[in-house]
Amino acid sequence: MNENMGFSQRWVAFRPSKAIWFWSCVACVVATMVVGFVWGGWTTGGTAAKMASDAADHARAELAATMCVTRFMEAPNAATHLATLKKTDSWERGDMIQKGGWATIAGVKEVPSGTDDLCAQKLASMEAPKPVAETKDVTPVKAGG
Repeated sequence: MNENMGFSQRWVAFRPSKAIWFWSCVACVVATMVVGFVWGGWTTGGTAAKMASDAADHARAELAATMCVTRFMEAPNAATHLATLKKTDSWERGDMIQKGGWATIAGVKEVPSGTDDLCAQKLASMEAPKPVAETKDVTPVKAGG
């Protein structure tokens, strides 16, 4: 008798058992989790903690590298050191920064990982500092007179 019925009639007549309902719900939950974690951007607590820790480490290194660049550019013979840095191979630049002591931070025992390389990368992309022109002694003009 079911063979003569059309699809819509069989659909209306279908009465699933409790086991079919249960396993259908389980399959929907699993499918939702797979879609959420793979394409939806969901993360576990451990992954989120690791991402936050990595972001904090990178921020520390970025701050230390910015301080390093400032100290490097304020040092005597900064233009000479910068020219030497640019001539140095990229994999040796971090060592040059470390030997120069520009990446060290007062009161901090250990410099954040990657600071030397970030500092060297920022410095290598900079242009040489322009020499400051000497200013002549100019006397101010009084207003109204």
